[in-house]
Amino acid sequence: MLLNTRPASGKLFKDNGCSGHDHSRIHQCAIPARVRSRSSKFGGARASVTCALRETLLDLPEPVCHPIPRSDFEKGDVELQKLLDGLELPAEFPAPQQCPEGLPELQLSPCERDFPVYVMLPLDTVWLADRKGQKVSLIKREQALNVGLQMLKKAGVEGVMIDVWWGIVEHAGPKHYDFSAYQRLFATAAQAGLKIQAVMSFHAAGGNVGDTCKISLPKWISDIGASNPDIFYTDKHGYRNKECLSLGCDSEPLFWGRTPVDIYRDFISAFADTFDDLAGSKLVEVTVGLGPAGELRYPAYPEGDGRWRFPGVGEFQCYDKYMLADLKQAAYAVGRPEWGCEGPHDCGDYNSPAWDTDFFVSSGGSWDTEYGNFFLSWYSNLLLQHADRILAAASEALNKPGRAKRAAKVLKGKNDEVTYVFEPGCHLGAKLAGVHWWFKSRAHAAELTAGYYNTRERDGYAPLMEVLKKYHTHLSFTCVEMRDCEHPPEGRCSPQGLLQQVTSASMAAGIPLSGENALQRYDQQAFDRIAESAVGRSARAGRLQQLTFLRMGDLMFDNWGAFTQLLQRLHCNPQAQHLSNA
Repeated sequence: MLLNTRPASGKLFKDNGCSGHDHSRIHQCAIPARVRSRSSKFGGARASVTCALRETLLDLPEPVCHPIPRSDFEKGDVELQKLLDGLELPAEFPAPQQCPEGLPELQLSPCERDFPVYVMLPLDTVWLADRKGQKVSLIKREQALNVGLQMLKKAGVEGVMIDVWWGIVEHAGPKHYDFSAYQRLFATAAQAGLKIQAVMSFHAAGGNVGDTCKISLPKWISDIGASNPDIFYTDKHGYRNKECLSLGCDSEPLFWGRTPVDIYRDFISAFADTFDDLAGSKLVEVTVGLGPAGELRYPAYPEGDGRWRFPGVGEFQCYDKYMLADLKQAAYAVGRPEWGCEGPHDCGDYNSPAWDTDFFVSSGGSWDTEYGNFFLSWYSNLLLQHADRILAAASEALNKPGRAKRAAKVLKGKNDEVTYVFEPGCHLGAKLAGVHWWFKSRAHAAELTAGYYNTRERDGYAPLMEVLKKYHTHLSFTCVEMRDCEHPPEGRCSPQGLLQQVTSASMAAGIPLSGENALQRYDQQAFDRIAESAVGRSARAGRLQQLTFLRMGDLMFDNWGAFTQLLQRLHCNPQAQHLSNA
């Protein structure tokens, strides 16, 4: 029996070998009754009998959620200092363990290079506080943070990933940027000898599993959303997801004369101006937030307010007026105006299993019809276009004249002529979500609602890689610690199969791929899987460029020995060589 367990009081969790996907942390909320519309078939495909474009959506009450949990980094300064003073890397670590379901034993090839490991800092490392009636940004627990950074460096960590929150930096008003707390934070990390991956977090925190704080979008954005809620993603029930802006309004000058693309470009440009002295030396990557949780996807599985539970198929997020207008135009363009009224009517609800819907069922499902192909192509192409627009704006901001450059290649020509090819001091980065549930089904339902048109017969990740390649973007992908055997069979999950497909697509496009763990785990099975993904040579092993570990905090320090053992396995040292013969 699969147990869904979670760490209690910062302790290591185990459950007889395979640890379940933890969704017990999702907040319980009161959800209003759902509203369903009548529908009918036409032309072999399904659509609503209501063909007039809906100009307004149902004004339903917001879900009421329990308070956000406290910060996950609360250890005392004295306790952390004692850990640092007594820090010694373990001399040995246990041999790899085998998955109970009989997956092949972990095989690791001899390490050919040092494998860099980055660690995410707590979400609320930088915070807004009231000081004499004004909001000011500050670093929470600076002394403890400094000790923690020194511990990471001493253990062999390459660098840290830091969320640069839009809602904190631009909280005072349009183009009023306050990077002061981040300047101190980046300087502290650099002084500790750590490199920095900066995430341009154009989303809110508090609505995803693992979020331990609440950080909103800038108030001036929320004020505009109060009068025009269509700037937010909307589902078929009329719920507005206020975690990030809808891609439907990317080119709409609704924000004091600027479009969202303008806003993101200006923000990244101001960031690059502020930290130009660190670019290329300490600041090595600027990861651009492209959607909820910073990932390139739709908010199809909203965890924080209780609407979705694993492994539900999720819902399409195309019901704001801007996306509906685009859908109508696309339907007219193919001569099927009846397809432009709304999204599929037969795709179930957030928590439906794929086999219980007419749209996602493997045999005879609407997804595999002419209408299904039209809608899914339109829905996924909007996501590709969104990534193209934002990455183009980010690339423009980072490549302005005068920015720091670094030599990327040295080309030798005739007569020993040498040509240097330069690139920005820090490269662009983007994140994709590891939507692994229903991957073993034919339709891949959860990926479809998230915006990845990936099915058993269609590669939905190759087009994404082409967009990333266009802007020399590095890719970060989650769920590298998971195994198929850890999940209930009814969810048709395959994190291993999904990682293998994304790895193959990134390699074919020449995109550097980094891995992230989706959940904080310190059990041997998770570490075996991470090591296999990083440097393994088995059939299922990936070829990752680096690992970003989730995250620095009390749970990491409670399991510090286990974490440093993982670092040893990923670094080139004689102790790691015996693994190749295990």
